[in-house]
Amino acid sequence: MASVTNAKTYNAVNSMREDLSNIIYDISPTSTPFTSNIGRDTADNTYFEWQTDVLAAADGSNAVVEGADAGDADFVATNRVANYTQISKKVVAVSGTAQSVNMAGMRTLLAYEQAKKAKELKRDVEKIILSNQAAAAGSTSTARTTAGMPAWLRTNSIANSAVAPTLSSSPNGYPNAAWTSLSTSTDVAFTETMLKTAIQSVWTQGGEPSILMTGPYNKTVASGFAGLAQQRMNNTDATPLKIVATADVYLSDFGMVSIVPNRFMDERFALVMDPEYASISYLRPYETIDIAATGDAQKKELLVEYGLRVKNELSAAAIANLTTSA
Repeated sequence: MASVTNAKTYNAVNSMREDLSNIIYDISPTSTPFTSNIGRDTADNTYFEWQTDVLAAADGSNAVVEGADAGDADFVATNRVANYTQISKKVVAVSGTAQSVNMAGMRTLLAYEQAKKAKELKRDVEKIILSNQAAAAGSTSTARTTAGMPAWLRTNSIANSAVAPTLSSSPNGYPNAAWTSLSTSTDVAFTETMLKTAIQSVWTQGGEPSILMTGPYNKTVASGFAGLAQQRMNNTDATPLKIVATADVYLSDFGMVSIVPNRFMDERFALVMDPEYASISYLRPYETIDIAATGDAQKKELLVEYGLRVKNELSAAAIANLTTSA
């Protein structure tokens, strides 16, 4: 059928208003399971220290003669461990014109960019303290780095042919070398046996392991383990049940362990941990610094200075050198 000449919207294109939604759709993940589960405290220096200790092994032959002399004390010194703080930042710069025009989906471009960069900085911190990164003092030309969680875990860990991290002056000091010999040619599949061994090791040392944290791929592997909590239940309610395709709780011989997937986790590791024994220590908490204007623009710096405090590395275990994909 023929249409009326010049009666089409195509002919009025110069007069048509744009249809631009006032909502900006951003699917990027912002959840940070590791920093959300561990504690928060402060650091008073770029190199911050704390002490660790353990009880002597239980002595099953501790029997003495009546009236015996007390004898000498058996004193064992504490261990003095440390980490460095790391500075992470994001910068926002908006021209005077961009700040003045009417932007769709935002009050001002500067406010929108600040909120966006704050989320990005939070994600960076999560990824850094979960990374296989050693601590370093830095210099005038090299940034300081804080040791990530895997670089702390030596005692209970399952290496799978990788080489475990070290302390700068064992058993004291800071993690000066992270895991090495992590190779895609020798990586191994995550198994339930590895998980059971890691949980038992932490529990035996005195920890109460309650979290298994993995990357997304190894979360799907863990979902196939036999020790997962029962997923079947009777529904006597008239309303329908939701079907959940993931299993979040592992029933170990030493208690329930929540399986927590983390998008920012290094897939080569699975971490079994007691979150009570880890915290993020802030030398300078999240702050926004106004940068002096050098022209027709506003510039701000979002900054945080922080370090990971693993209060006692015996409270966690790393399963290393895992397969990262199917």
